[in-house]
Amino acid sequence: MDSWVRFSAQSQAKDRLFRAAQYACTLLGYTLLKGGANRDLLSKVKLLESHLSLARKLLRLGNSADALEAAKRAVHLSDSVLRFCITVAHLNRAMYFACDNVLWAGRTGLLSGLDQDKWGQRSFRYYLFALILSLTRDAYEISLLMERESRGTGASWKTPSRGLCSPAQENGEALVGAASEPPCLLAPLPTHLRRRLLLLAAVLRGNPPLALDLLKNLLDIFIPLDRLGLYRTGPGFVGACGLASSVLSILTMVYPWLKLKP
Repeated sequence: MDSWVRFSAQSQAKDRLFRAAQYACTLLGYTLLKGGANRDLLSKVKLLESHLSLARKLLRLGNSADALEAAKRAVHLSDSVLRFCITVAHLNRAMYFACDNVLWAGRTGLLSGLDQDKWGQRSFRYYLFALILSLTRDAYEISLLMERESRGTGASWKTPSRGLCSPAQENGEALVGAASEPPCLLAPLPTHLRRRLLLLAAVLRGNPPLALDLLKNLLDIFIPLDRLGLYRTGPGFVGACGLASSVLSILTMVYPWLKLKP
């Protein structure tokens, strides 16, 4: 299994690049279709997207083993919520990659009688469950950090983000020369909610890996929701979300400190 894990680690960078290219083709195909491009060009873009998808499935042959190893490591986490969310998320990813491998065998002709629609739906269900658990983990970590910040002696969370509120505006005070102050975007909200949003912004600003992981998971979740028919957004939106989340994933590989741990 160790050899498979090493192979998976080497192929992940290529998979992220192929994924970005695949969703770029999805977005390009939608843009060309809306722009009235000729059918020959559209068919070439769709064919390239199909080849990229098939190549990604080949690169994922070792990812199930990698996900299982990650699940084994997560079992030993001390926090019960993190242990459950991370372990089960990795197990769902392992099943998702296994279904992807079966689909690859079906598309290459190794399993000629395979019901690809059925296995594709099964694959996206595992993917959706993994993303839901990952988002639950993100929300849990955010809540812990917000509670820690609110109880801490520092008041860094009260420092407003540009374009939200100035300190006086956040406290509801009137200032001489207030016309020079930028408008407070959160002013219509109740004071308690406004403070919570400022605290959330401060926590995410101070924890780039968590903010990046949250954004990436939020972008990714629209893909299985669309493919499973639970929330239709269209190929253009799916392509844009997939491309953006792929770029964020590549960033975590180029700059490992941006990867959320554990």
